[in-house]
Amino acid sequence: MMDAMTLPLTGPDVPIAVRTDDARFENLPGYPFAPHYVDVTHPVADGTLRMHYIDEGPSDAPVILMVHGEPAWSYLYRKLVPVFVEAGFRAIAVDQIGFGRSDKLTFAPHYSFERHVEWLRELVVALDLRDITLVCQDWGGPVGMAVLARETERFSRVAAGNTMLHTAESGLEGRLAWSAHASGEEDSTVSNLLLDWCRESHRTAEFDASPSIAFATARAISTEVVAAYDAPFPSEWHKAGMRHFPLLIPVTKTDPGAVVNQATWAALADFERPFLTIFGDSDPSTSGWAEIFRERVPGARAQPHCVLERAGHFWQEDAGAEAAELIVGWIRETSSD
Repeated sequence: MMDAMTLPLTGPDVPIAVRTDDARFENLPGYPFAPHYVDVTHPVADGTLRMHYIDEGPSDAPVILMVHGEPAWSYLYRKLVPVFVEAGFRAIAVDQIGFGRSDKLTFAPHYSFERHVEWLRELVVALDLRDITLVCQDWGGPVGMAVLARETERFSRVAAGNTMLHTAESGLEGRLAWSAHASGEEDSTVSNLLLDWCRESHRTAEFDASPSIAFATARAISTEVVAAYDAPFPSEWHKAGMRHFPLLIPVTKTDPGAVVNQATWAALADFERPFLTIFGDSDPSTSGWAEIFRERVPGARAQPHCVLERAGHFWQEDAGAEAAELIVGWIRETSSD
């Protein structure tokens, strides 16, 4: 049996996609949820990929759709799901393709921003989700809000937490702690920290999810919980999507992802439905984005925007139940809007 460091990454014996053994998800702390799946488009072969989601609460209730980012999976939302269900909502937390219980392509370039968007859109359409409150963080924002831009009538509101919509436009200069903006027609100015993160995932010989989760939280997390984030990724074949996500961040105006985000901004410019920012106070990587969302999205006006205290990039770990209660109260207050 080959270990994670000796698996061949190219060649005829490398599978196009792999699936994490169900046994790795048994007895994870705070994660008792039954798995559910839909089939989505396979981008490079006949057949389909299996996309996983948690689905708790009444099937006919208003939907709260939770979308994770890098390098997390639906485990990130385990503290929010029970609060939403107790409040009478249908709580759905997805695993993006390449993460969690979802299938994983083994060749990193087979993942693209556009494909991530379409995979999530296919899930939303397959389940015929409507009256959706989108709760999104990190890459869950660009992917989830791009689906909103394409299926706008299905979405009732957005709660955006520690997320971003990079376009590398010159107007972002001076607005972001991790800068990424055009400097003239041919150049971009990009924070060293952002560039280092984009490269780290491909340069590091052993790249796991757990160190990023532990580093980017503001409160202590048990070793068992930290370890749970590594459950979906037992080998290098399983890590291709996780390694590739940082390289999909648009840091130039000509990046294909910038085009996707520009289309999302165009849709959000007409989005009059409630839009809430709920950011942690200890996350430099997304510092500045909350204000930009509030300025640009009409639905953000007069909303009870929140800064979570002692909460890092992964505020779901630091203040998950607290944030869920705030979101429930906000949905109820805006349910007649």
